[in-house]
Amino acid sequence: MKLVRVLVVIVVVLAAIGYGLLMWPMRELHPVAEPVRGVLAITGARVYVSPDAAPIDGATVVVRDGVIAAVGTGVAVPAGAEVVTCARCVVTAGFWNAHVHLTESKWSGAAWKSAAALEAQVEDMLTSRGFTTVVDVGSNPFDTIPLRRRIEHGELAGPKIYTAGTALYPPKGIPYYLRETLPKWMIRLMPQPATPAEAAADEERNLGRGADVLKLFTGSYVERGTVLPMPVENARAAVEVAHRHGQIVFAHESDLAGVKVAMESGVDVLAHAADTTEGVDDAVLGGIVARHMAMVPTLKMFGTTVTKKDAYLLPIYAEVRRFHELGGELIFGTDVGYMRDYTTEDEFAALAKSGLDGRDMLRMLTVTPAGRLGVLARAGTVEVGKDGDLTVLEGDPMGDVGEFAKVKMTVRGGRVIWRKQVAAP
Repeated sequence: MKLVRVLVVIVVVLAAIGYGLLMWPMRELHPVAEPVRGVLAITGARVYVSPDAAPIDGATVVVRDGVIAAVGTGVAVPAGAEVVTCARCVVTAGFWNAHVHLTESKWSGAAWKSAAALEAQVEDMLTSRGFTTVVDVGSNPFDTIPLRRRIEHGELAGPKIYTAGTALYPPKGIPYYLRETLPKWMIRLMPQPATPAEAAADEERNLGRGADVLKLFTGSYVERGTVLPMPVENARAAVEVAHRHGQIVFAHESDLAGVKVAMESGVDVLAHAADTTEGVDDAVLGGIVARHMAMVPTLKMFGTTVTKKDAYLLPIYAEVRRFHELGGELIFGTDVGYMRDYTTEDEFAALAKSGLDGRDMLRMLTVTPAGRLGVLARAGTVEVGKDGDLTVLEGDPMGDVGEFAKVKMTVRGGRVIWRKQVAAP
């Protein structure tokens, strides 16, 4: 009997230790960023204050204690400032990537990995591309939340991260490409609510794990060429919970049926253009616009992970073009993390093929996502009083949109979080 009691105690202690190790990384769900002290001055630049304003040439931008303190010509550089001389470069508000994932195995155990290793990964995927803010639309919160906490506490340099936590899928609706790559135990943990009540409970669970937005698979490729829509009642129940908590909702829609579920349930942002384009006509696109829904095209992802054949890609480009012509809001996002090629040149080229120009793309990268996430009062433009989030480019993308991919420096809150290294002579 004594042995049984000892064994019970051992099991309880081990369970407590295991639970502690699991939950310790989740101890701070919404960390407050460490304040940035000091002054940064970028001089001699062409500054695009906003996507719609004329550029200011030979301008100086001063960021003091994380906030833009001055911008324009004739601005005095404060004594003691870190000065970046930037002749012929271009300064914009910090870029957003509103469709990323932190699902690759290298992010596992982010609570325990070295800061240097994590920072190198963040640089490769995000900050070297100019991103000061990203939206993770589906990852393991036990990796994403610790990474976010360590960035905000200054352990490593990185962007601000909004996260959806775990995406919600239709009943028996895990996409085939995830079933083919993920272990079975992980598949069983992915929410596939069978009823509206379960969908609402799954979203409440996500909220309790630090989620900032909701991601729904309103249309899931359960097999190649076969899309399973989410029951609209389930989607609506989850959306209602998210909206009640002030969150916006992204939907992976895939085809016309998935688009209709997204529209009828009150989704805010389509996380992709629909790549099965049949039936996604002007009436449907106009309905999306009328509901004030936005779209993240993720065009490079389709060509990289599916096929580069024009018969597949050109209808998607046409869909994005027409949505834009009808007045739809577009937001920049690449689906990196799922897509292992992190470069952005092809995304900008594909957007150009879809009829967008440099100012359209700058809007996608700055003011539109900031507005959708409710932070336009402090982000999205280079104005006094706003956060010192800046992207510095080597050249002007208004003449060549490829310049959006040629990043010289990324600044978050007045702190340089990535700088292009100059090759030694």
